Amino acid sequence: MPTIAELLLPELEREAAGTRRALERVPEGRDEWKPHEKSMPLGYLAGLVAIMPSWVDSIVRQDELELSAPGEYGAGAPPTNRELLEMFDKAVAKAKDALASATDEHLTGSSWRLLLQGKVVYEETRYVAIRDSVFNHLAHHRGQLTVYLRLNEAPVPSLYGPSADEKWDGG
Repeated sequence: MPTIAELLLPELEREAAGTRRALERVPEGRDEWKPHEKSMPLGYLAGLVAIMPSWVDSIVRQDELELSAPGEYGAGAPPTNRELLEMFDKAVAKAKDALASATDEHLTGSSWRLLLQGKVVYEETRYVAIRDSVFNHLAHHRGQLTVYLRLNEAPVPSLYGPSADEKWDGG
């Protein structure tokens, strides 16, 4: 029977492929653009999507993550697509490395906490945190990013099916 990490790794790779295709299309020079005054800016959203896979590393290797701490978790997008994609590739590599060392006991037997300004906003087993806080949350923000792409006249990639710009390759 495969381990939890062995089941999560292929899912991470599938999600990473679609996410990378979306990030490749982020228009440069539009970092402050947003569709509504209450929306987050495009650059911040693209940076968030790019860095989210690295949260797997934090969930596996740390007991908690403080979102308001300075550092890589809220930095926004770098100035070029090349740098954005490098940031994403590093985040995915960190996630894969962390999962490679994770045991089922560690993923299901201990909890992980997400903090915002010192307050616990989420606490769950590490496995559930990876599913909810990384995979599901990433799909949500990637979907949001595809709307931003459309509104900026950038082609939207096929993800779980065809888009108006791409036929679905079935992958």
